Amino acid sequence: MTEVKPMTKVLIYGGKTGWIGGLMNDLCKEKGIEVHNSDVRIENREAVEAELDRIQPSHVLMAAGITGRPNIDWCEEHKPETIRTNVIGTLNVADLTFLKGIHCTVYATGCIFKYDDDHPLGSGKGFTEEDKPNFDGSFYSQTKGYMEPMLKTYSNCLILRVRMPISDDLIHRSFVTKIAKYEKVVNIPNSMTILHEMLPASLAMAQAGLTGVYNFTNPGVISHNEVLDLFKKYIDPTFEYSNFSVEEQAKILKADRSNNELDATKLMRDMPEGVVINDIKTAFELCFQRMKANLEQEGILPDNLPAEFKSKVNGGTGQPVKAA
Repeated sequence: MTEVKPMTKVLIYGGKTGWIGGLMNDLCKEKGIEVHNSDVRIENREAVEAELDRIQPSHVLMAAGITGRPNIDWCEEHKPETIRTNVIGTLNVADLTFLKGIHCTVYATGCIFKYDDDHPLGSGKGFTEEDKPNFDGSFYSQTKGYMEPMLKTYSNCLILRVRMPISDDLIHRSFVTKIAKYEKVVNIPNSMTILHEMLPASLAMAQAGLTGVYNFTNPGVISHNEVLDLFKKYIDPTFEYSNFSVEEQAKILKADRSNNELDATKLMRDMPEGVVINDIKTAFELCFQRMKANLEQEGILPDNLPAEFKSKVNGGTGQPVKAA
């Protein structure tokens, strides 16, 4: 933990075009915190430094990064671009905020692990903050795996391992939206991050001056089938899906996918007083209840769910299913 300074002014990287950054921008405004969204490319160190000197934030939220469109397979064919943002850019922000004594929250990823002999699927034994990454099946995860040991050396940085983030709507970035459009899904329990609960928690952690690595997921795991069953229960009673194996999935993807359970013990122990974080299954149930209410208010439910949720894509590729 660094010296705790009042959160008087926040600068967000990724606040203008990023999903989590945009949500954090809204959250800061709701709480009456002065907030600024970066105008610079984070790989440009001189521009980042000039912006920090001009705005002089008390806290930085680093939510910029490349995940690829429609998914991380994009990174396999755009490796220099991925490094430029996810490695060089992130280090620029971490290093400059360190030099200037500014607390920096980095929205990182927990997709740097996979179930193994010491953390078997279904065992309830999750990876801790001290465990070294063991998954490099995608170039995206490789870059994130490089970054965490380096970021840990900066005493001003709070590093949050986000996984499969979910929001209370059908935005294309949400894990629910992605898998609801897939023709087939793998049915594997995973740790996940319900943003409605976890993003306010991240702000509280930054305000408290917490630093170091935290598994930033709701406690416990939930399977993909359980998630889609909730989609059917709350959003579309006619919804159907089917499963395929990890081996079958691998045949249609350019990169492997991370599946794991993260241990939330440290997160819950250090969470500032008054912050409520539910276990993942309770959090998902509440999330879908809010989602249903939001979609009804917008007139999307019950009868105007976008056709894309009926026209499945070939699990994870983003491409339409080919007729047999």
